[in-house]
Amino acid sequence: MDERRRQPSFSPDTLAEILRRLPPVKRYWLAYSGGSDSHVLLHAAAQLQQRGPRVPFHAVHVDHGLQAASAAWARHCAAVCADLNLPLSTLRVNARGAPGDSPEAAARRARYQAMAELIEEGDCLLTAHHQDDQAETLLLQLLRGGGPHGLAAMPAAAPFASGLHARPLLNFSRAELQAYAQAQGLRWIDDPSNADTGFDRNFLRGAVMPLLRQRWPAAARVLTRGAAHQAEAARLLDALAGQDLAACRAAQAVCLSIPALLLLDEARQRNVLRFWLKSLGFNVPDSARLAHAQRDILHAGRDRLPLVKWDGAELRRYRDHLYALPPQAEVDVSTVLQWDLRAPLRLPDGAQLSARPARGAGVKAALCAQGVSVRFRRGGEHCQVSPDGPTRDLKKLLQERGVPPWQRARIPLVYVGERLAAVADQWRCAPFHASGDEGGICFEWRPPEHAA
Repeated sequence: MDERRRQPSFSPDTLAEILRRLPPVKRYWLAYSGGSDSHVLLHAAAQLQQRGPRVPFHAVHVDHGLQAASAAWARHCAAVCADLNLPLSTLRVNARGAPGDSPEAAARRARYQAMAELIEEGDCLLTAHHQDDQAETLLLQLLRGGGPHGLAAMPAAAPFASGLHARPLLNFSRAELQAYAQAQGLRWIDDPSNADTGFDRNFLRGAVMPLLRQRWPAAARVLTRGAAHQAEAARLLDALAGQDLAACRAAQAVCLSIPALLLLDEARQRNVLRFWLKSLGFNVPDSARLAHAQRDILHAGRDRLPLVKWDGAELRRYRDHLYALPPQAEVDVSTVLQWDLRAPLRLPDGAQLSARPARGAGVKAALCAQGVSVRFRRGGEHCQVSPDGPTRDLKKLLQERGVPPWQRARIPLVYVGERLAAVADQWRCAPFHASGDEGGICFEWRPPEHAA
């Protein structure tokens, strides 16, 4: 017998069984658009809630404001939830994307950003994505040249915000959910934009999938099974990447050892780089930029400073290390920030410099009464690190410390009057060293990712 035919048709009982397989949660949030699929999920959840005490369900409707009737749709959702005795939160968002942005992507991004703010630890967001949605997602990823992670399409459950995002309807077809809706006499909203084949997904749904089903009636189910195979392959690639990352990781989380990376073949290099970038929260570059990074960064000379940029991230090399960073803006070297030391000083790049009193350490507090300012490197700065030692060129000190060039420009220099007194929290310069019982001031520099 076909394995799919053994699965019970959709019902509140099958929904309850699927939810039981999820990790324990304290509350479910149901994404309710007012359309037929989300109405089916909402209705079945309401039937479960009526049976007695269990994890509570709470509906959430996102009003994108993109349709003239969106306010009426919000009222419809409120009326349905009131009839089903389910609480509803309505969120209004600006879903208009930037120029050149996909309207679908902009709306989806705005919708999930809004819902993420509701999700607390122990919460689970439920969305009504089904088997046909999964098949369409797989085809879209294929047409975009996606790899195993993209072809895995939508996971049945994954971390989201502070909780979980689950899709309990992925094994049910659109036709099965429609049958439930009709049997229950549900009334839903038909969004006219769903018929606009100018959108890629709508074109697949309205023109491509019906044609595929004519030849292969089980096309959606088979494509969904293919996505599951890709998800398994993606998990294996991630396991391999985790092992390679451990072997390539340098002392800093934002840094990998280039000699260790070069011991891997090119496919494993790409795999570990994608995994590493995702783990740091960066967008993964497209294949062309990743190949560019392999060719022009990993194989660059040790004294070169190559750079590859893409949306929201960049890769840089310094000596034998590969760095992943947010975009590094230029530093205005003419900046002079006056500082009274009483409160932390926010620097132009989002970093923070703070001061704390000390005894016999740091910069002499008495000298700071002359007035303190913070500046940035222009070149030619010097610091006598030891009272008995030679005056050293700051550039040489930074090179010896292994500070990458793009960080050197951002290191705050503390001046007392017109003299360099300290280089962030790295060095004090004579004659400003506090010693013995002298009152001193110690500085703490917190780069942007660690600033409060």
